[in-house]
Amino acid sequence: MGDDYRRFADRIAADIAAGRLGPGERLPPQRVFARRRGIAASTAGRVYGELVRRGLVVGEVGRGTFVRAAPVPSGRPLAEQATTAPVNLELNYPSVPGQSELLAAGLAPLLRPDVLDGATRTAPAAGTPAAREAAAALLATGGWRPAPDRLLFAGNARQAIAGVLAALVRPGGRVGVEWLTYPLVKEIAARLGIVLVPLATDEQGLRPDALAAAHRSAPLSAVYVQPTLHNPTSVTTSEDRRRQLADAVRDVRIPVVEDRIWSFLCAEESARPLAAYAPERTYVVDGLSKRVAPGLTVGFLVVPGGRDEETAAALRSGGWTAGRFALEAAVRWIGDGTVTRLVAAKRADAEARQRLVAQHLDGFAVRADPRAYFAWWRLPRPWRADVFAAAAAERGIAITPGPAFVAGGRGVEGAASDCVRLGLATAAPPELARALRTLAGVARTRP
Repeated sequence: MGDDYRRFADRIAADIAAGRLGPGERLPPQRVFARRRGIAASTAGRVYGELVRRGLVVGEVGRGTFVRAAPVPSGRPLAEQATTAPVNLELNYPSVPGQSELLAAGLAPLLRPDVLDGATRTAPAAGTPAAREAAAALLATGGWRPAPDRLLFAGNARQAIAGVLAALVRPGGRVGVEWLTYPLVKEIAARLGIVLVPLATDEQGLRPDALAAAHRSAPLSAVYVQPTLHNPTSVTTSEDRRRQLADAVRDVRIPVVEDRIWSFLCAEESARPLAAYAPERTYVVDGLSKRVAPGLTVGFLVVPGGRDEETAAALRSGGWTAGRFALEAAVRWIGDGTVTRLVAAKRADAEARQRLVAQHLDGFAVRADPRAYFAWWRLPRPWRADVFAAAAAERGIAITPGPAFVAGGRGVEGAASDCVRLGLATAAPPELARALRTLAGVARTRP
């Protein structure tokens, strides 16, 4: 029994040798591998460790395990783990100097026993009157301000997305999305039994005619969009296009879920939400994880009139409502100016990181907005995203292959096969600069 893991490793090694698993191909997560073969998760871990030891695959749990672009020469052992921590350009949580000190100052009053008693009680999906007023003021932009009584609160923006989709779409229902979309929306849809329908985009974002055509083909229950600093392409939809999209959702009579999690990086005039043009159709999702910090956060959900009870029920049933302590912290951080100061610092930080991208990836086909914390890189031929991600992983750099963002559907599966997304927010600037230089050097070679 002790050698069982080696037999599984031998089978995968044979598939690699025969070409059934090609260079750069991603192996399934260890838990999936274990379930498919009816073995313990610990055994699956030993299988993958054995493949790493043999130099056949590279990667780490949580990032992905890839078939190596070339086997390790005989007699040259490969260490199972890198001696230095990898540079993570997959995760994307901004942090700026002085952030912890600012947050601590806002939390200090909550730690008094008389205040802490109230802050540790439960809160409804509608939060508290103070939270609704503070969130309405924070989200106001470009002449638009949500009514406080239209606000609901989730643990984070992802939970807000899950709650509103659960409220709007029955299992088996169809939701239109940009053909490149937020990967976690794909996971949420799979868990809720929702079918995602990829919609065509152009230089201004989602095309209204694509939305209408998809609805005519088979009715859509809703549409999910990111019109401001779209992840991963950084596209920000023009005001004219937003008006056209508002007209389109009115014409087909479907709701729209607008994800605005990165909109805080934009000035007011370029960040008016779709809710300013179609308030009766638009559910606005936002949150504090990017503005403030990922660990103690709140998700905001602005709902159209008359839909708050239905959406609140979905948040409660999914266990997605915000904690009272997080709400109280958010109220204080918004009210004392902490969030405003962090937003200003992160706007400057994002611009500085984009300058590093422009410097080190000069001459490559990189699409990025100077305000964004990510970049979309179309790799030079003959590189493929999966092979390039494997080569980056060998050098201790985690990046996201483009296909991770593809919503699926016929005709789009391979459309991002030569693209990768670089998340710029998590790595320290010196690490980011070194990683970009390394990636540029890899891209100038042949796979």
